[in-house]
Amino acid sequence: MAKEIIVIIGGPGTGKTTIIDGLMQKGYCCYPEISREVTMEAKKQGIEQLFLEKPLLFSELLLEGRKKQYQNALNEPHDFVFLDRGIPDVLAYMHYIGDSYPSFFDAACKEHLYSKIFILPPWEEIYISDDERYENYEQAKLIFEHLTETYVNYGYELIEVPKASVSERIDFILQSLH
Repeated sequence: MAKEIIVIIGGPGTGKTTIIDGLMQKGYCCYPEISREVTMEAKKQGIEQLFLEKPLLFSELLLEGRKKQYQNALNEPHDFVFLDRGIPDVLAYMHYIGDSYPSFFDAACKEHLYSKIFILPPWEEIYISDDERYENYEQAKLIFEHLTETYVNYGYELIEVPKASVSERIDFILQSLH
């Protein structure tokens, strides 16, 4: 069986990290979202909100990190590797803020292909803002639209995960793999 690299996407506050954590507890190989790591590293260097202050630099760091995650996932001994966000997410966010980006961003999306994409729809009841998540719910819905459009433009069929309990969402994802 070929290795499957599966991406879980969605706007901010839709439950991606909770699902990834749940899959990890079940013993699945998962790679966490790296944007918080990039943001924390920038804060150590005195840049309070890297995404807001230097969006292209932030996006380049994310792109590099996600490419590295993809390469590492290919080398995992597991049949399934789950990623919290994929490379096209970087472009979707650049579209969302209206920034342009170099052509190597597009090339990275075409060179790193994923097996399946699960998308979590905006869900106001579970949406919470925090220090690294500065978008409001309306912005989260716009980001969802940009994510959908970007992944579809790269030829992906998106599998929408229903709004349900964490265990039901995880079961839905696992059942969709077979």
